Amino acid sequence: MALIHEPETPFKAIRVLVPGLGSRFRCGGLSVAKQTVRLLAELRPTTLVTYRERTAQCPFLKDLLKEESKDANSLWIISWGFDVPRLLKLLRGKNLIYHAHSSGYGFKLPPNVPIVAVSRNTMGYWGHHAPRNPLFLVSNALESQWMERGDLEGDFEERPIDILVQKRKSSNYLLFELVPALRAKGFRVEIQSDWVEDIVNLFNSSKVFLYDSRDHWSSAGVSEGFGLPPLEAMACGCIVFSSLNHALSDILTPGEIGHQIGCASISNDVDRISAALLNPTEWKPSVQKLGFALQDFTEELHVKRWKYVIKNLEQFLPNLNQSDLIRRHSRYRIITSKLFSKFLYV
Repeated sequence: MALIHEPETPFKAIRVLVPGLGSRFRCGGLSVAKQTVRLLAELRPTTLVTYRERTAQCPFLKDLLKEESKDANSLWIISWGFDVPRLLKLLRGKNLIYHAHSSGYGFKLPPNVPIVAVSRNTMGYWGHHAPRNPLFLVSNALESQWMERGDLEGDFEERPIDILVQKRKSSNYLLFELVPALRAKGFRVEIQSDWVEDIVNLFNSSKVFLYDSRDHWSSAGVSEGFGLPPLEAMACGCIVFSSLNHALSDILTPGEIGHQIGCASISNDVDRISAALLNPTEWKPSVQKLGFALQDFTEELHVKRWKYVIKNLEQFLPNLNQSDLIRRHSRYRIITSKLFSKFLYV
């Protein structure tokens, strides 16, 4: 990467926005936001901010906007797709970036809003829909516990759970067709539906992990933004069978790192999963290959990538509104839109 000069006016603080911390907001996006706050705190003073639900644990957006002066040099990070249009209006004039997880929400971003994508799939989406916005890639990172405690080399024979499934996001096919068929074969299938105190231990105790999220995201109308569960399973040495929708294709190479689920027929799935359980060495990637794949998702590398992003933004974000390239692109879009409309209704 090119060397960047130290900025004259570094961001004094970073604000990471989430709707709330209550149970109705508990999801992967909230976990990633909390992790982002923890890791960015190594680079700049960083605070989690809520904007729908007030909590004693962190500031509330409207209160901050009243207190903070117009010239305060903070960086604001928004990510909740459904709330982005509203937040763009509330934070107009601020140093703002969009932390892009899932795609497909249908909104457009002003060309002066940089985008930090968590996957190549999402980066490609915005590379098409917002080609002149500053675009960065910072893949989500596995929390250190997965790297430190994940059992890549454990003896499969000592793992009590044959097959692990997480109920959330799982397809009806997986839960109501494939799981019963595998149980009928005599395999112990564990379906995790509630909070688990030691999630790493659960994965370390499982031989095969099944993940099929395509139907869930199709129903929601947006994409699988990253797909942490298969990556967490890989870090614990599980053999992974997964759908390959959206950002899952960033991580999984069928036959090398993971295997496709819902492939051809249910009998084919049952036969392949059975074979993996009976002869795991033929189906599980080598420790070296897994280690190489996982090294791209460490927290250390995550911080390094964010550092590059922040230094870039500190260089050009204050002058982004005056960018000649952005102005020309905006005029081009307006002219193209008018011409298209004219010919469409001739």
